Amino acid sequence: MSIEDKIKALEEEIEKTKYNKATQHHIGKLKAKIAALKETQETRKRGSAKGLGFGIKKEGHATVVFVGLPSVGKSTLLNRLTNAESKVAAYEFTTLEVVPGMLHYGGVNIQLLDVPGLIVGAAGGKGRGREVLSMVRNADLALIVLDAKKLEVGEEIKNELEDIGIRLDKKKPDVTIEKLPRGGINITWTTKHTKLDNRAVMEILGTKSIHNANVIIKGDLTDDQLIDAIMDNRVYIPSIVVVNKADLEMPAKIPKDYLPISAEKDINLDKLRELIFTKLKFMRVYLRPQGSKADLEDPLILSEGSTIADMCTKLHKDFIKKFRYAMVWGKSVKHEGQRCGINHALKDKDIVTIVKEL
Repeated sequence: MSIEDKIKALEEEIEKTKYNKATQHHIGKLKAKIAALKETQETRKRGSAKGLGFGIKKEGHATVVFVGLPSVGKSTLLNRLTNAESKVAAYEFTTLEVVPGMLHYGGVNIQLLDVPGLIVGAAGGKGRGREVLSMVRNADLALIVLDAKKLEVGEEIKNELEDIGIRLDKKKPDVTIEKLPRGGINITWTTKHTKLDNRAVMEILGTKSIHNANVIIKGDLTDDQLIDAIMDNRVYIPSIVVVNKADLEMPAKIPKDYLPISAEKDINLDKLRELIFTKLKFMRVYLRPQGSKADLEDPLILSEGSTIADMCTKLHKDFIKKFRYAMVWGKSVKHEGQRCGINHALKDKDIVTIVKEL
């Protein structure tokens, strides 16, 4: 029996099984088996596919991939947001290769990639779907571009991404697994759990041949979340959904988290630039050498929540080795020029002076 047939048989068994307390562990086990089979299927396809991906080098501080059906205006949008020259035409499949561009915003360089349009069944290899989806897996943000007349495609695209292990706007489940040579499964829950019991957890872990381990689960997880936690092929990235061609006839009602734009008429593109910057959770830190003024033109770009230690690591390893203290001006301190230790958490637009040992 092929992997596809096994997956289909398991999905049919799930459909026939009524969900309740008595069957939740069985259903969880079936879902985990499906996930494991899909992971095997994905690994084989990657291994057999020659030239998978488009060979684009990541540049800038982050990478955003445009995702959408053919002819939704991705190329025009790229050209408006950057100085790229993506070919634009009024027929489908204009973009046959990846066209990169660079968005400069708030002192940050953000690489934007216009990729070939997706078609339904992309996760299964239709069109150049697998190559496109592999680009999204390596991105820092997915920008889903919809046509105003085809809003329903948004959910179809999200499903395609879900099928290949891409989790949009979701937090990675907090599960720690310490494998042991013996002793069975020892489960520690840090909060009240209502969606899974110990038996269901052990059934799911068993599908990955985990039979002896200390397991710590934080949060009231579902079976799908636990399965994601033990799989090796999940990626978690933020997303933005835009509805293009807002200058034309728009639907009476669109989801509140969808941003209506017009790449052609430059409608809401400033809002989109700001939203991209916000979603990527950048933090700009300005360096102030001892005895000098801060360099407010060229910030050091860090991730939100970074500490002085993260900043020092990015600058040079000697900053960690010889670190004495830092002086900080900005939102992260109570008073200007406050003396801080290496684990101090910084905030956007802080100004920092690092004092090292001589």
